[in-house]
Amino acid sequence: MDTTSVIYIVIGLAILLIAVVVAALIIRRAGVRRRGASASGVSRETEAGTQGTSPDVEHAVVLTASQSETETVPASSIPTAGQDTRPSSPLQAPESSSSRLVRLRARLSKSANPLGKALLTILSKSHLTEGDWEDVEDTLLLADVGAETSAHLVEQLKSDVRVQGEADHAAVREMLRNRLLAIVDAGMDRTLFAERAEMQRSDAPKPSVIIMVGVNGTGKTTTAGKLARLFVAEGKSVMMAAADTFRAAAADQLETWGNRVGVSVIRSDQDGADPASVAFEAAHEAQDKNVDVLVVDTAGRLQNKANLMQELGKIRRVVEKTAKVDEVLLVLDATTGQNGMAQAKVFAEAIGITGIVLTKLDGSAKGGIVISVQQELGVPVKLVGLGEGPDDLTVFDPPAFVEGILASS
Repeated sequence: MDTTSVIYIVIGLAILLIAVVVAALIIRRAGVRRRGASASGVSRETEAGTQGTSPDVEHAVVLTASQSETETVPASSIPTAGQDTRPSSPLQAPESSSSRLVRLRARLSKSANPLGKALLTILSKSHLTEGDWEDVEDTLLLADVGAETSAHLVEQLKSDVRVQGEADHAAVREMLRNRLLAIVDAGMDRTLFAERAEMQRSDAPKPSVIIMVGVNGTGKTTTAGKLARLFVAEGKSVMMAAADTFRAAAADQLETWGNRVGVSVIRSDQDGADPASVAFEAAHEAQDKNVDVLVVDTAGRLQNKANLMQELGKIRRVVEKTAKVDEVLLVLDATTGQNGMAQAKVFAEAIGITGIVLTKLDGSAKGGIVISVQQELGVPVKLVGLGEGPDDLTVFDPPAFVEGILASS
């Protein structure tokens, strides 16, 4: 066989191979078209079969490779792009109020607060000089009790020591305990409005609105979530409003807290939206659903920013067009000391506060802020946070607080 014949044979085989490939492609395309037409016909048939049903129910056709026929399922059950398809976590059961009060009272009494030890060391001396009394006053000032309150407490202690005339440790401790308890408690009503007897009647106006305010970094949004858990533990229905529209993660954080205990959160679709409008919508929603308590979280703000402080007043005015604001709780970091006092005064002027929530009131806090903030503003500390746990928030208990101050003595 000559070279020319071989070339002709190779060319013939190549042409044959190309023809086979082209034929295969044509056959495959025809099959795809037939399947598309079949699926289209099934969809039209399904649509025709569902005409006349309720307009609130949408249906979709789901075709899978392992099925020989179609299934009609609710369209809402088909996950959309970006949708979280993980199973929802079961709702948590918050710790009861009585249980957490016992637990947190024990924790507070064990906190390493140096104030009581320092005071008792001085007061237990056999003969107290004027220098000793100055040390007592300095100790109180270092504990953030405040100048005026410290001076008043020293005069009371001087009188007690003169009358008692002895330096028995137990007697001095009891004397100091009574004086501290009198100045911390001061006969203030620490009951949250939503928990008062008149709010338990069936005809009580709902919701009881609580606005949370404070500077950045005090744990305000976290406290709002913990407060919702506290109300859920008491059997109350709760709704939260994410009126902190300036911090991108605030609404998501609040929703996380709400989802854990089945509390709905009203939020805006856009970051930077008007916080007053969010609060207003939440008040309407809570009233329509007859919710017991509405907790409104607001953006943290510096007390020296006049425009931001005025915004708080606007939020309150807008909400009160629908429901009465029963509580404005100022969240303070107990470790900030007298800086917290400056914050409290400005917030009191801007929106009016009904109570204080002290966070981080553990061994790292001096504790005197409890005394000074109540003395200066005449506003009670109503709630305290003593840890990072979700149920580490409870009503403030003055006897337990005083015992915590004197625990190391």
